[in-house]
Amino acid sequence: MAEQPGNKEFTHFDADGNAHMVDVGKKNETERVATASGRITLSQEAYDLVKSGSIVKGDVLGIARVAGIMAAKKVDALIPLCHPLLISKITVDFEYHDVEMQIEIIATVGITGKTGVEMEALTAVSVAALTIYDMCKAVDKGMEIGSICLEKKTGGKSGTYIRN
Repeated sequence: MAEQPGNKEFTHFDADGNAHMVDVGKKNETERVATASGRITLSQEAYDLVKSGSIVKGDVLGIARVAGIMAAKKVDALIPLCHPLLISKITVDFEYHDVEMQIEIIATVGITGKTGVEMEALTAVSVAALTIYDMCKAVDKGMEIGSICLEKKTGGKSGTYIRN
């Protein structure tokens, strides 16, 4: 594996710099949970329509929740070198932020396994945000998706991470 400054390693590269899937065969199964979040900023009109449930296409956040869950289950088909996982838990929740006209998306993914679920949580947030955009674009094409990040992860060799 390529050694990086501070003794950190990029695990998806071999000693020659070639991409490879990490061998998790000898790793111990542990309970692993990851939470990610992101936000979508809407116009006042679109924000009010989503919040009141009045978008013509239907239940925006309900559909976005299902899209996020479905996306988390398909990460290995979307992102090269990710392992297929038997996920045991996925939640996608939303919080309204009226002053900023933003909807915050929070996804939590859990597994008992040999590799983490950070990519699944981040993908769930991303696809939920894109689904909100898709369902609201007739009203507001200027929506902005951003601030997608890992908030917390537990389990595995590297232990617990909590975003500052």
